[in-house]
Amino acid sequence: MPRYELALILKAMQRPETAAALKRTVEALLERGAIVRNLENLGERMLPYKISKHSIRHSRGGYFLFDFHASPAVITSMLDHLERDIDVVRPTILKHQPPTTEECPGMDQATLALNLKIK
Repeated sequence: MPRYELALILKAMQRPETAAALKRTVEALLERGAIVRNLENLGERMLPYKISKHSIRHSRGGYFLFDFHASPAVITSMLDHLERDIDVVRPTILKHQPPTTEECPGMDQATLALNLKIK
């Protein structure tokens, strides 16, 4: 199963309501067969611009980041579920790309010495 990141902006709420919204989100992921690896709270802050969602204009929001594994078929149904949740301002799911490491070929000693003599 591929690894995904869900960046979630929730409307500004008190702690119990925020916890309930996060619990609903985690349960929805688990019902669809996802494996949640991590949930990170990035804090509440001003939105970069006002966002209208469910007939309400939002200027503040709580930012959360979910790290999970799921089959690709789950993503569209999860986004549809989150779009209908009235506490969610903006859901975004991105496929997590593992960091690629390329080996630097470098210079061998003979080429380095030749380059230094030329300059």
